[in-house]
Amino acid sequence: MVDVAGQDRRERQVPRGRHRLATALDSFVGRESDVARLHEELRTHSLVSVTGPGGVGKTRTALTAAELWDDDVYVVELASVTDPSQIAPTVATAIGVSDQSNRDAVDRVIGHLAAAPSLLVVDNCEHLVEGTVRLLLRLLADLPELTVLATSRSALGVRGEQVHRLDPLAVPETGRCDGRSLTEVPSVRLLLDRARGLLPEFRIDDGNRGAVVALCRKLDGLPLAIELAAVRLRSLSVSQVVDRLDGRLHLLAAPGPGTEPRQQSLRALIDWSYDLCSPAEQLLWARMSVFPASAGLETLEGVCGHGDLAGDRLLDALDGLIGKSVVVVDRDGEDLRYRQFVSLREYGAEQLDESGCTEEIRRLHRDHYIAVATTVLERWCGPDQARDLARLRLDHPNLLAALGFSASTPGEEVAGARLASLLRYHWIAGGFLTYGRRWLERLLRRLDPRTPERGEALWVVAWVALIQGDRSVAREYLDECTAIAEELGDVAMQGHAAHWTALMNLFEGDLVESVDRYRHAMEMHREVGDAPAELTAGFQLGMAETYGERPQQALSTVAAVIERATADGEMWNHGYARWVEAITRLHLGELQAARDAVLSTLLIERDFRDGVCTALSVEVCSWIMTATGRAADGATLSGVAAGVWRRLGTSLAAFGPHASAEGRAYDEQIDRVLGADAADALRNEYAGADVADAVRICIDIVTVAGSGRPDRTLRMAGRTLAELTAREEEVALLIAEGLSNKAIAERLVISRRTVDGHVERILRKLDAGSRTQVATWVIEQSRRAGSPG
Repeated sequence: MVDVAGQDRRERQVPRGRHRLATALDSFVGRESDVARLHEELRTHSLVSVTGPGGVGKTRTALTAAELWDDDVYVVELASVTDPSQIAPTVATAIGVSDQSNRDAVDRVIGHLAAAPSLLVVDNCEHLVEGTVRLLLRLLADLPELTVLATSRSALGVRGEQVHRLDPLAVPETGRCDGRSLTEVPSVRLLLDRARGLLPEFRIDDGNRGAVVALCRKLDGLPLAIELAAVRLRSLSVSQVVDRLDGRLHLLAAPGPGTEPRQQSLRALIDWSYDLCSPAEQLLWARMSVFPASAGLETLEGVCGHGDLAGDRLLDALDGLIGKSVVVVDRDGEDLRYRQFVSLREYGAEQLDESGCTEEIRRLHRDHYIAVATTVLERWCGPDQARDLARLRLDHPNLLAALGFSASTPGEEVAGARLASLLRYHWIAGGFLTYGRRWLERLLRRLDPRTPERGEALWVVAWVALIQGDRSVAREYLDECTAIAEELGDVAMQGHAAHWTALMNLFEGDLVESVDRYRHAMEMHREVGDAPAELTAGFQLGMAETYGERPQQALSTVAAVIERATADGEMWNHGYARWVEAITRLHLGELQAARDAVLSTLLIERDFRDGVCTALSVEVCSWIMTATGRAADGATLSGVAAGVWRRLGTSLAAFGPHASAEGRAYDEQIDRVLGADAADALRNEYAGADVADAVRICIDIVTVAGSGRPDRTLRMAGRTLAELTAREEEVALLIAEGLSNKAIAERLVISRRTVDGHVERILRKLDAGSRTQVATWVIEQSRRAGSPG
């Protein structure tokens, strides 16, 4: 067992990282001392668990404490995860590790988190304690700079775990009725805050003071119970709420074994909230429980809007549940999504089970997403690609729930395989290859042989395996798919079997066979009207022609793809086609045209966030910069690409021997120009880039190169220390010593924010792209100052 007790975090000196935290819309009341104590515990322990009963506010308190953390913060929500095997992939997705590799998810998480100190918040572990503990022990053993903050209804039981028991908010004493002191009691402060959010004129006075005390005490200070009770104050007085609650608590006076008394008050409030709902609201509450994550209105209407919730009745019921705080609205501009807290969703699931309708609603849930995926596929060659991918990313937990139902329910495996196959672009372009392969292979084991559904699932999973570099498995799948396609006489399936076999040939270096198969596959795609597949085969054919030393043919091939994609408003294949064009132009020595082509791809990737396309494009940008004499920029981009590949869990080598050999040749050229040590320093400086960083950095470098300005190494050579203020010079010297911004602030006894500002101005004045370049420049300036004459 890992001993996490003695790992002191006080001396960590790292720059502040990006925080992946959602912003709460309501105020945070009554937990200030808990947050301060949690922050201190996190500084001195590797693993801190916030425990407490449901509804006590564990998630909100943990996230608020995480906002104070200096390093990168990642939040993993496990409430929607039901299978322990999905814990590590869920963590990988939450921390931004692109799901493109056949590497174990735990290895990918470790590779990502090893880049910098970070805080991992793992929320709602109680139903997956054993699996969560196994994962966290592995992470903490391999990542000495990782801190974990977990939330669970009970402790994880790990040696060295610091348990932070989150008790309900303090309640007023029975005889404590003084107005000013009463409003300082945390539970009263929360009730007052939430009540005023609904009734701005609400006050505590002589008439309701005793009832306020009684209400907070009866609710045991549980924040969720207080928030639900506050909703009742729109139509009832505080005294009336207390009277009605008294009756419900009496019914629960004899709880079952092991039931905490304070959970009686929460259950009573939830029961009361349910009873106060109209029949339509109760029905929607129950039906919404099949959604493990938020969903849009159209989805709710598709799954829940039938029978007594048909038409406007669903919208009326939804509005009522929002008003009663049973449903929460997440707003992103004009886009609204709806969700329930875990305790309320669990209650709804109980009601749905009691009605005997769980399987029916889960089937409707699955069938709705089949319809969604079908629509995405039908309009893939159009302007909605990026928007559809973004929507599917938001619905990812719901998609997994639909697949889980199909895989675990007898008779539903065929529909599940259809859904998994229809989601091909979610798996491939959306960055969820490991999920896609896992579900496709799980469902394939349940499908009858020689069926159309099996054949389609086989070529989709083969595509996934090829991108992951697993060619031997892909070959087995494609051989079986080819046999099924021939037996069924299915031309569309025959086209896909030939298409992905051609990609396998390309990745194995057999260019002649690959070109012939691509042309045959494109004919069949054209015959059945499969435009997306024809475009994809087209840019891949162009790559085979480029490395087969047919550059003019390659340009003609990708030009046809670009023309068709442009006419349709299609961007995904368009981006890859411009990437192939960039390689071809580079081979022809047309460097400006190559730069323009790859820049077009990068601009597309700002919306698509396709990790594979981003990594491939950054690689080619590095080659182009190197070919134009900008070796420093080439080294920088080589480091950026390496960082993205590491996050993906694969490398350029997976895309065939020809591209891999070209990449090695350019890296060797960079080392010769800069020297291996200097080149590696630049590569290492940018090796932590994620997909979004990579696109931004690459666009910046390629744009500057197109302006004719020299690269940063040459531009900085003419700068002097005299251009910096005295304080900036002092900061620059400390950067050269290797100190982080946090350490510089401590050394100079100034605020961290002040140091951040100085560093930003230093980078701007020197036209530097990184702290490493500043340090190198300072050392060179010092060397010159010490040289005679």
